[in-house]
Amino acid sequence: MLTRLDLRGLGLNIAGHLPAPQDPGSSVAEAVREIIAEVRARGDQALLELTERFDHVSLERLTVSKEEISQAMARVPQELQVALKTAYEQIHNYHADEATPPNPHRTQGVTVSHRDIAVERAGCYAPGGLARYPSSVLMCVAPARVAGVQEIILCVPPTPEGVIDDVTLAAAHVAGVDEVYAVGGAQAIAAMALGTESIAAVDVIVGPGNSYVAEAKRQLSGVVGVASAFAGPSEIVVIADETTPATYAAIDLMVQAEHGPDGLAWLITTSEAVADAVDDELSRLVGISPRRALLESTLSSQGVVCLVDSREAAMAVSNVVAPEHLELLVDEYHDLLGYLRAAGAVFCGIDAPASLGDYAAGPNHILPTNRSARFSSALRADDFRRHIHVVEVSREGFERLAPTVIALAEAEGLSAHVDSVRLRA
Repeated sequence: MLTRLDLRGLGLNIAGHLPAPQDPGSSVAEAVREIIAEVRARGDQALLELTERFDHVSLERLTVSKEEISQAMARVPQELQVALKTAYEQIHNYHADEATPPNPHRTQGVTVSHRDIAVERAGCYAPGGLARYPSSVLMCVAPARVAGVQEIILCVPPTPEGVIDDVTLAAAHVAGVDEVYAVGGAQAIAAMALGTESIAAVDVIVGPGNSYVAEAKRQLSGVVGVASAFAGPSEIVVIADETTPATYAAIDLMVQAEHGPDGLAWLITTSEAVADAVDDELSRLVGISPRRALLESTLSSQGVVCLVDSREAAMAVSNVVAPEHLELLVDEYHDLLGYLRAAGAVFCGIDAPASLGDYAAGPNHILPTNRSARFSSALRADDFRRHIHVVEVSREGFERLAPTVIALAEAEGLSAHVDSVRLRA
């Protein structure tokens, strides 16, 4: 089921032997450009027409009323309400407890502090279509609330019946979302970035999505803040050895593959026997899955089992792939962490499946994909904040720094900079 990639004998020199990440291609980029142009030109009318074209549902309005949200919450089973609240509290508390650097910093007459100012308005995107994702609502909103964002909106693709499902709206209710709109895809990203008659523009957009959603974020970055990383189709790398139960490795590969097309599911091991056992178990589990067709499609195109010479080489492969999720399903995983360079989130040991992180472990499940973990991180409260330096200088501090400033400003030929210090001397 998985494409086999044998890197044994290459040592750590593996980067050039790994397949490159998929490019969405010019057709996706052009289609997204057209969607953005339509939303820019025609606002809500474009959103309604695009929703009918892509989601096959005709809507009279985009806004989901407060009453509809409250009623959805009431319809959700009590145990699910409790789960939503518990998960939200866990995520909220994690982000609230994130460490911050010392503030203020004082050195010889100069005090530098910072003011963390939240953006005014944030836009959250939760995917729909293939599945519902109330957990993504919680993951988007909790850090925004911790950061102090005043207005939080949510865009979700409507169901074929023209509504948003109850559990997603219940999650919006639990998290205290201010506005909800039934619109998805690249058009939703365009609406939040540019503004329409119904949807006021936001300052930052967060949330996962398909390749069209990711491409829209890429094209609109700079018009609006695109928080965190390129959060596109789901990815996982599983590192396994003889101690790993084959069933655990197989099901965890399926966990990410079932999110849909364009995802990535890699198994890395030093053992050909382990590769065979996991591949066999994967075939068995996929064969009995209700999402069999989707899983087979994703795994046949983006499923890989990679054979390497050593545990260090396994981590070298993973660092190049820079996966959204990395599972170290081995007994002695601590030494592997010493080789870690790039991943969205790492799950250690056989009792830490990535699905725990997807829902309720606390850290955010909106993670970098498409190898952007090389330079980016999980969604955090800081993604909704601007950091403004505040500099206070005593006379002692001014006199200490004045010669340095004058010397550098003269070297750059900036006479006003020189005079702004000399006039105060």
